[in-house]
Amino acid sequence: MWSAEDVARDSVRRQGDGLTGVVVAERVAEAAVRERETERALLGGAFSEYGSEPERLAVVWAAKHREWQRVSLMMDTSGWDAYEPERDVQGSVWERERDERRQGVLSGHAAQLARRQDERDELRTELWLSAGSSRLIRAAAARAGLRPVEVLAQLAERVVVGEDGTVSVPPFSPSL
Repeated sequence: MWSAEDVARDSVRRQGDGLTGVVVAERVAEAAVRERETERALLGGAFSEYGSEPERLAVVWAAKHREWQRVSLMMDTSGWDAYEPERDVQGSVWERERDERRQGVLSGHAAQLARRQDERDELRTELWLSAGSSRLIRAAAARAGLRPVEVLAQLAERVVVGEDGTVSVPPFSPSL
């Protein structure tokens, strides 16, 4: 769901909170080393120690290196003694964008689950009617400007089951 930049930015915001410029500089150096190591491992084929997604890990470390550099530069130019994520305007914008994308994905996923549930609740069937019943349904559909299947769906929506198990449909006029 998140890009390598998103992962790096979120990680740096969380891990960097309250760190001094000296410690941030150490994180920049560490990220540079990790970036080189994962890139070297990727090029050399040493995948086993880096898990199942060595390409992703290399890209994430490169993004973390860039983000730590950005934070270090921002702290130097702003004269901050320690990193405060709330004061990091660009980082805060990116965080809001990540949250909005995450909410959009979660909302889309919830809608998809609801559609799946509705689909499970639906009944799809093939219905064979006698010639007489078929003519009545077709005539009602033609008068209402509907397809016969739409009239049958409206009939089904209005079914009433009595206490004794009898099934009936109160009179109604099919409509669009």
